[in-house]
Amino acid sequence: MTEPAADSRTPYEQMGGRATFERLVTVFYAGVADDPVLRPLYPEQDLEPAHERLLMFLEQYWGGPHTYSDQRGHPRLRMRHAPFAVTPEARDRWLLHMRAGVDALALPPELETPLWDYLVAAAHSMVNTFTD
Repeated sequence: MTEPAADSRTPYEQMGGRATFERLVTVFYAGVADDPVLRPLYPEQDLEPAHERLLMFLEQYWGGPHTYSDQRGHPRLRMRHAPFAVTPEARDRWLLHMRAGVDALALPPELETPLWDYLVAAAHSMVNTFTD
C-alpha cells in the first residue's frame, strides 16, 4: 500500500488563502473596535490600517504573499510593539478576540491547532509591561 502524497501547498493555501485570513482579521478587529483595554492601543482613528498590516503579516507568515516585508521590511514584532504598554490583560483581551476570529474560520484541527498555537505564543511574547 502506498502512502498518500504529502500536501505540497503552503499552510496559507491549505487554510483557504486570503479569504480565510481576511475573515480572521475582520472578526478580530470587530472585537477590538469596542474593547476598552485594546482600543486605546491603536492610535489611528480608523482601524483599517492596522487591519491591513495584520492581514499582510499573517498572510506572509503562513506562506502567502510577501507584501508585508515588501512594504514594511522585517516584521520585528517586539520592536514594533515596544511603544505600547502590552500588559497581560491586553494580551488576554487580544487572545479573546483572536479566538473569536479563529473560531469563525471553522478550520479542521490539523490547521487550526498550529494557527492557534502560534497566535498564543506570539501574544505572550508581546507582553512588555506588568503594571498598569
